[in-house]
Amino acid sequence: MPSTTIRDVSHETDHALRVRAAMNGRSADAELRMILEKAVRLGSLLAAIGRQAGGVDIDVERDHRPTRPIPPQ
Repeated sequence: MPSTTIRDVSHETDHALRVRAAMNGRSADAELRMILEKAVRLGSLLAAIGRQAGGVDIDVERDHRPTRPIPPQ
């Protein structure tokens, strides 16, 4: 099974995940898997609905001038 590492999670987010996991009787890893699986399913469902509805046509005026990187300070 593939493995994913998530770094630099805030203390508050980590704590909330552990509390949520405990409330649901799961480990933090199992809770995170559940959250990710639901998010992916929801995203796929929303994309399918968008395709069935014909997509969204947004007229956005873009600035096509070339840009230069900002030098480090």
